[in-house]
Amino acid sequence: MCGILACLASTDDGPAMRARVLALSRRQRHRGPDWSGMFQWKNSFLAHERLAIIDPASGDQPLFNEDKTVSVCVNGEIYNYKELREQILAKHPNKKFATDSDCEVISHLWEDHGEKVAGMLDGMFSFVILDTRDGTFYAARDPIGITSLYIGWGKDGSVWVASEMKCLKDECLKFQQFPPGHYYSSKTMSFTRYYNPQFYLEFEASPPQCPSTPYDAKVLREAFEAAVVKRMMSDVPFGVLLSGGLDSSLVAAIASRAIKSSDSVWGNKLHSFCVGLPGSPDLKAGREVAEFLGTDHHEFTFTVQEGIDAISDVIQHIETYDVTTIRASTPMFLMSRKIKALGVKMVLSGEGSDEVFGGYLYFYKAPNRVGVMTWCYDIVTCATNAMIRVWFWTWRVDVLRLQTSTRLA
Repeated sequence: MCGILACLASTDDGPAMRARVLALSRRQRHRGPDWSGMFQWKNSFLAHERLAIIDPASGDQPLFNEDKTVSVCVNGEIYNYKELREQILAKHPNKKFATDSDCEVISHLWEDHGEKVAGMLDGMFSFVILDTRDGTFYAARDPIGITSLYIGWGKDGSVWVASEMKCLKDECLKFQQFPPGHYYSSKTMSFTRYYNPQFYLEFEASPPQCPSTPYDAKVLREAFEAAVVKRMMSDVPFGVLLSGGLDSSLVAAIASRAIKSSDSVWGNKLHSFCVGLPGSPDLKAGREVAEFLGTDHHEFTFTVQEGIDAISDVIQHIETYDVTTIRASTPMFLMSRKIKALGVKMVLSGEGSDEVFGGYLYFYKAPNRVGVMTWCYDIVTCATNAMIRVWFWTWRVDVLRLQTSTRLA
């Protein structure tokens, strides 16, 4: 993923402040080694470190609307950008897009829809919009926090937003996670939750209600297949992490079938990757599934000492001392370095499915369906508007691990 950094409404608009923002953005350049961009308007700054996935040639950021009065820095991918483009052009036939980037639609949507823009996007994203027409700004994060994002408040009253905490720690009096499914607006200087699916509303009722939608295997399968296929959107080589477990194997199976009818830059054969200690069961299981699916499989091994040596780098990237997260992130970090060496910029994985579908062994101890729902709800949702819930296991263990340990210096 890319790295974004915004310093908004600072009291300093001089060249020294611009240089300071650039220096802070450099701390997360491992997230976006392909290009660095900066936009300054008066006392507000947007900096971007790009990992080019869509439109590598012309999609450098920040991006703008047609007359460049609205600028946007984005980390993520917008899966429905083609449909959104069509809607925009239907309303404004003469509008010109400057790039083929999936993220440019955000600046144009802002012109027509304002603060509703986040709710119109299907994707994983975090972004900051700066509107120079009236000096307003707006930041948002995807519904479940797939992309990392933090917000802080500076000594001079400025608002800072960044993909990683290390960019904020020296400039902010306080900083925190940016709650998933929310946006922050300069008009109110507060968070608003834009993501309100029916199951949220049901469970937040008093008393809580379990989801009312009946289970339908066909609907679930079709939704799962569509979710995998739309995430294969890429103009650069990509692959899939394959441990041989149920989750990654299902993702690999769907991707392997879909790639045969696609125009992937790596041809119509899926590349799969697995890592483990020599002789580990993951290597064996991953190999068996890869042979069955016919993927171009790549195995990587590491020693215990290599894992220990990597821990300091892992902690720097994932920005936590949580033992479980570090333990799981270390092999993923080592594998990511190997995958990067092969020229691969994006991978699919099965992360998060145990939390969403209750796949952990201890779920069988839940007293009833309400107990299961309570736990699943807490680990896949974000803070409420009252900021009661501020830290959840899905983001902390799975999303955090995947999104940060695969960003390489």
